[in-house]
Amino acid sequence: MYRLLYDLREDESKRKEIGITAVGFVNTADIVFSEEVRNICAGNQCRGYGKTWACPPAIGSLAECREKCLRYSSGMVFSVVYPLEDSFDLEGMQEASRQFKQVCDRLHEKIDFPHLLLSNGGCSRCSSCTYPDAPCRFPEKLYPALEGSGILVNKLTKSAGIPYIAGVNTVSYFGMICFNQE
Repeated sequence: MYRLLYDLREDESKRKEIGITAVGFVNTADIVFSEEVRNICAGNQCRGYGKTWACPPAIGSLAECREKCLRYSSGMVFSVVYPLEDSFDLEGMQEASRQFKQVCDRLHEKIDFPHLLLSNGGCSRCSSCTYPDAPCRFPEKLYPALEGSGILVNKLTKSAGIPYIAGVNTVSYFGMICFNQE
């Protein structure tokens, strides 16, 4: 049942099929959750705080996010590296973020067991989010934000053994599938 996740670690062609650059595994008990990361979200630098179902406060408190992850024993951390024209290529970063969401969709479609998929910040699936007035239109494709969940992504990637920084003129986006091993 979980073979796909381990195949992604071992088989570059399977990673390429989905669009993933790197894969690593962690025990969810070892994930570092930080109130400081949540406070950065509350500062609303990305303009997603309080605006989508994928970001705080909609995804729950730090304790609730931790509890959701800890319902699972393991996490598969994955990343995709995208080239940029230069380090100020905001349009390239936005397009890469959109493409990363598509990678998450492809991965999610291949998983046929209980899991929690966390993604890069926010959600832009709809032109106008229903938050907070109505339920999410696509709850089955709602992937809470890693950082919004209070996860220190640089420590997460280190624990998983995958690079956090991929080099000059690139941007990396990260996600994680939380699951229970049999």
